[in-house]
Amino acid sequence: MTENIEIRPAQCGDVAAIAAMFAEDTLGGHGDSADPADLPLYLAAFDRIAASSNDALYVAVLGGEVVGTFQTTLVTSLTGKGASSLTIEAVHTRGDMRGRGIGQAMVNHAIAEARHKGARLVQLMSNAARLDAHRFYRSLGFTQSHAGFKMKLG
Repeated sequence: MTENIEIRPAQCGDVAAIAAMFAEDTLGGHGDSADPADLPLYLAAFDRIAASSNDALYVAVLGGEVVGTFQTTLVTSLTGKGASSLTIEAVHTRGDMRGRGIGQAMVNHAIAEARHKGARLVQLMSNAARLDAHRFYRSLGFTQSHAGFKMKLG
């Protein structure tokens, strides 16, 4: 496991590095880009996330460089007697830094956040093609329990 990984809230100045990590991901198919012309789109999304009391965007920093990112969303529902759950979204470690414990540090941070906020459940979704990620999540204690569905609107 890598030592000296800092997990901290993302700052506006981290957004280009986060977008570059997403752009290098050919499997996800999200159409992300490291093109500076697209940076305003990412910055607008960052502003919406930062303004939300239920969302948080984090980065993992190693040696002064952003090497990972993830987002959390706290959702409260009437089900479960009004319980809250924390969803972990967009977990991504820079390609050249995988296998060094960064992903584990990020997920552990999210789990600690969920406990701190009194969530009854931590959940995440992973692309069906990401078999290595599925093994990783299972190794951290997650179980596969639901089928996910999506509808693209644009």
